[in-house]
Amino acid sequence: MASYKQPCKHCGAFINRDALFCPKCGSRSPFVDSCPTCLYQVNRGDVLCAGCGRPLYITCSKCEKRTFVQDKCEHCGHDFMVQCPNKRCGSMQFFENKKCTACGKSLKKE
Repeated sequence: MASYKQPCKHCGAFINRDALFCPKCGSRSPFVDSCPTCLYQVNRGDVLCAGCGRPLYITCSKCEKRTFVQDKCEHCGHDFMVQCPNKRCGSMQFFENKKCTACGKSLKKE
């Protein structure tokens, strides 16, 4: 059976249509934009996530420009991801998340 590939919306690499991550750029959502907190599909230009209500634009701590919530800043490329402290999980998470979207472990040190 033929497997059709689709370009990653972040880097343009052609990858399998059922991929959950882009193996070239590491994007967690290679075909759609998703809320980093609840993973609900969102559109650029929306102010809030319809799934959880989180703001979809933040100010980058490095360049101080307004940017869409994604893996990296749209302007300077600053990485917004942190690794889950759960040794069995270790998935990359958005730095503002309180809990890991993969395993549920708290990301903030108390």
